[in-house]
Amino acid sequence: MNKVIELLKNHKSIRKFKETKIDDDKLKAIIEAAQCASTSSFVQAYTIIKVDDMQVRKKIAKLSGDQPYVEQCPVFLVFCADLNRLDLACKIEGSKMKEGFTESFIIATVDTALVAQNAMIAAESMGLGGVYVGGIRNNPDEICDLLEIPRNVYPVFGMCLGYPNHNPDIKPRLPLDVVFKKDKYSTSGDEDRIKEYDKLAREYYLKRTKGKRDDTWSKQMAEKMEKELRPHMKEFLRNKGFEMK
Repeated sequence: MNKVIELLKNHKSIRKFKETKIDDDKLKAIIEAAQCASTSSFVQAYTIIKVDDMQVRKKIAKLSGDQPYVEQCPVFLVFCADLNRLDLACKIEGSKMKEGFTESFIIATVDTALVAQNAMIAAESMGLGGVYVGGIRNNPDEICDLLEIPRNVYPVFGMCLGYPNHNPDIKPRLPLDVVFKKDKYSTSGDEDRIKEYDKLAREYYLKRTKGKRDDTWSKQMAEKMEKELRPHMKEFLRNKGFEMK
C-alpha cells in the first residue's frame, strides 16, 4: 500500500489535543495545499477564517453545542462557502452577479468541502489531527455576527487542528459494495450487508466505551433522520442570498 492511501485509510477524528502550537509555516503549507483542491470552473468559491480570539472561540464553542475542543485546539478554522468574491469579480468587469441560484450554492458548498478535506489530509501528513465541527450551523446567524460574514457567504463547518493527545480506533466504514455500484444504482443485498455492518459497528462502540455504549450505525441514523435537521437553515440561507432558484 502506498503512503498516501495508507494515510487516507488511517483517518480518525481527534478531539483531544496537546498544547503544542502549530508553526506558522506548517499552517501556511496546510492552507496552500488546501487551495490546490479541485474547484468547479476555477471559481474557488470559499474563504477560510482562522479564529485566534479566545473570547470569540469560547462563544463559538458554546453556540456549536458546547464542544470544548473548539476552545482547546491550537488552531480553529471556519470554512465558508463564498460567492461574495465572485460578485466582486463581476463588479471589476462592470457586470452584475445574478444571486440566488441553486447551482451556485452547490458549487460553493462543494468547493468548500473539497478545500477542507485537502487541509485535513495535509495536516494529517504532518502528524497533526483534527475534527470537523458541523455544530456551527446550530446558530449560523450568531456565528456570522461574530466573524462579520457578509451576504453571499455562509459558514459550512469548522475544523479543529492540533497534535493528537489520544489515539482512538479507526471507525469501520460501510461495506464497499453498499456504497460502490456498477452501471446502475441498486440496493440489492444492501439490507443484509448493512445488518452485518451493524454488528461490526456495535463491537466497535462496545470496545471504545468499555461496554458502556451499545449502538449500531442503523440505530444512529434512525434516531438522527427521524428528527428535523436544523430547519432554520433554509431561512438563514435565503437571507444570506442563497435563495435556491
